[in-house]
Amino acid sequence: MPNSQPINIEALLANIPLFNGLAPEEIARIARGTREINASKGEILFHKGDPCNGFHLLVYGQIKLAFTSSQGTEKVVEILTQGQSFGEAVMFMEKPYIVFAQALTDTLLLHISKNAVFDELARDHNLCRKMLAGMAMRLHQLMNDVESYSLHSGKQRIIGYLLRELPEVEGSGKNVVITLPTNKGIIASRLNLTQEHFSRILHELSEDGLIVVEGRKIHIPCVANLKKHEG
Repeated sequence: MPNSQPINIEALLANIPLFNGLAPEEIARIARGTREINASKGEILFHKGDPCNGFHLLVYGQIKLAFTSSQGTEKVVEILTQGQSFGEAVMFMEKPYIVFAQALTDTLLLHISKNAVFDELARDHNLCRKMLAGMAMRLHQLMNDVESYSLHSGKQRIIGYLLRELPEVEGSGKNVVITLPTNKGIIASRLNLTQEHFSRILHELSEDGLIVVEGRKIHIPCVANLKKHEG
């Protein structure tokens, strides 16, 4: 693992947007119900059907949320990175997990227990609003995904994904480089595409001069030209 040293859970919690504005004593109470989890690349954090006893916050690394069909096909629901949380909605429903979670890289997470969260929500209604806002944003993203799968072609989905991954572009937006956060198969599943279809579209975009593919690095000669093909 990248770091085997003890971590300061209270300091990490205090820097998470969800807990912004909480007093030190409130952070301390949540920290008492929090434990750290080190997950190696490829490790399963939980399976579909496991009980949910809290939610997770990602300190560093990447987590894939996915489910497997009866035919054995995997569908990636979400790829989570540093600072993101997951599991809140299932925790409030007091239901088992409906997906499985797997580490895509060596990962450090915090698991905040359901009891600690519920106790603090009873004390602080502002925290309740923040958690509701976070879940509403997740639902909004899900609706955007459904719209994209239903109304947009595979090419439009991939272009939209690349544009969302753009760094802060300065100047003309030319010769921009994106590094894909994980392998193409996982990204393809996230976009509801097969890996073969994903690769074929990347090849078509390359032939059109809109991108240059070098492994996981995607060079965009001109962002404006790529945007013209999004709609």
